[in-house]
Amino acid sequence: MDALTDARDLVTDRFPDATWALLTGSVLGPYRTPGSDLDIVVLRETGAAYRESLYFRGWPVELFVHTPSRLAGFLASERARRKPSTHRMIAHGVPLLGDPGDLPARCARALADGPPQLTGAELDRLRYGLTDLLDDHRHATDQGERAVIAATLWTGAADLALSAAGRWVSHGKWLLRDLRDLDADLAARWLAARDDPSPVAEEILARVGGPLFDGYRAEAPPPG
Repeated sequence: MDALTDARDLVTDRFPDATWALLTGSVLGPYRTPGSDLDIVVLRETGAAYRESLYFRGWPVELFVHTPSRLAGFLASERARRKPSTHRMIAHGVPLLGDPGDLPARCARALADGPPQLTGAELDRLRYGLTDLLDDHRHATDQGERAVIAATLWTGAADLALSAAGRWVSHGKWLLRDLRDLDADLAARWLAARDDPSPVAEEILARVGGPLFDGYRAEAPPPG
């Protein structure tokens, strides 16, 4: 199947008023699989902003429809949360119609520059959270609860490693890709520790100052 032709036909049919549209995602690169979908980012000047899933000519399709203000808000929110999904889609996208101007280049620069540096309070919060999960995992007696805690501890350890290193944090397959990019040896140990993540979580905590519990204090946000 021709991903670009089918994506372009879908956009032309459904979004004749689009300012521009991009095809993006794994369907374009080396990560393509038989299940890859058409991830399409669409910008319209007016109308609703939404995400929609559908099938078109046998393709699973994910539409990400924005207006200028909505897209700007998404990009700002992602930067603050250190989760650059939309940045990646736009930076790596191929135009289907219209011209996104310098936006792909700006998103690529943002990805290369990395997220805002963690504040001391933010790092303490992450250290405390992982310390708490470690304690729960060590003392869990219910095997079902222990398995659930292990899953959260496992991904939380990767999140801390990436955040403390000034890297973007993603979820799913991108979490592993980002961790491999940071430290391939650590990523291999992290993968191997899926069922018992405590040792690798302890290693990551040690890299950023160690466990944090006694004396930890988080101020409540101001009212309003």
